[in-house]
Amino acid sequence: MDVRRISRRDALIQSGGALAAIAFFQSPLFAWAGPGETNVPFLDQPPAPPPPLAGLNQLDWEAQTPDSWITPNEKFFRVGHYGVPEVDAAKWKLEIFGLVANPRSYDLAAIKALPKKEVVFTLECSGNHGFPFLPGAIGNARWGGTPLAAVLQKAGRKPAGAEVVFYGADQGEEPIQYIGGLGDKMGEFKAKSPFARSMSWAEATDPANLLCYEMNGKPLPAANGSPLRLIAPRWFGISNVKWLTRIEVIDSRFEGPFQAQRYLTVREVARPDGSTVWTRTAVGKSLLKSVPAKVTVQDGKYRIYGAAWGAPIARVEVKVDDGPWKPAVMDKGAEHEFAWKFWHVDWPSPAAGEHKITSRAIDKAGNVQPAQSDPSIASKRTYWEANGQITRTIKIA
Repeated sequence: MDVRRISRRDALIQSGGALAAIAFFQSPLFAWAGPGETNVPFLDQPPAPPPPLAGLNQLDWEAQTPDSWITPNEKFFRVGHYGVPEVDAAKWKLEIFGLVANPRSYDLAAIKALPKKEVVFTLECSGNHGFPFLPGAIGNARWGGTPLAAVLQKAGRKPAGAEVVFYGADQGEEPIQYIGGLGDKMGEFKAKSPFARSMSWAEATDPANLLCYEMNGKPLPAANGSPLRLIAPRWFGISNVKWLTRIEVIDSRFEGPFQAQRYLTVREVARPDGSTVWTRTAVGKSLLKSVPAKVTVQDGKYRIYGAAWGAPIARVEVKVDDGPWKPAVMDKGAEHEFAWKFWHVDWPSPAAGEHKITSRAIDKAGNVQPAQSDPSIASKRTYWEANGQITRTIKIA
């Protein structure tokens, strides 16, 4: 996703909204906006996205119903860096080549003939909540396909093979500048190239990764990568390459424009001696995150709902204003490893006036979702990978 530069202050405005809930919750304690509950809207509603990004199909969180824990295909967010390519599924092929012992070519029927696996995975754009107008670039789907690891292992890695590059059918012109060693501009030209991202061989052969051709039991929609895409459940959306056509094994780090130029997290990191050093890292794996999503009222009693994802979730804590952190009630019916988890906190008698609600997730390794003041967040100078604690503002009448 390309966006125009905006101020860092504006980009840190936290946006959110009401989230979907699962229809088949096993816990009787948890009901997502049950009968008689009325939504209390947040005061800090996100601004409209700029015109170039108006078609992202962001999730309308407050329109969700109890049966939409799985995001319907037609409501899933869409990001296309070069637009949606026209791919003829009847003629489409997937090429496996490069530093492999057995280069292979598969048509769609051959892919579908391989052992099938499904995974429920919450896919999130790495810009979600980093941009004030982007709170809904996230969705949860049941993805179906064949394990990538088996396909790669059948091709066989040659000893020099280290990196696996995934190429999409979408392509466009990229400006390339030739910069001299002293920073002087030596020249500029344009090159047409396909969208591509890479992983190491070990990361690519993660058993969770799929060559995916189904979304919620139906063929992939064109906007979501038909006829085949990569689904990598431990990674942000940018690495889940759509419209997949080629997989190449290479011997060195891949440095395409969407890996080495765009989608970089830049930080100004303070050192013990008072100096600073700038770091640049490519957007990669998903990060621990939660959001206070919705507040309801029934018979004068309030309840805060939310969700957490990005890591194996152990618990979620919520605070109101400057009060103590309180544990949320976690649902026990949605314990898929890579899917979002839902939670709620009862708020029986809030005082009238404005209040700030903040949540934080804690994973099973004990990691805590960082506060906005944490150095890992405060030192950022770009907007990707925004997993700082999100605070929402509400007014109680």
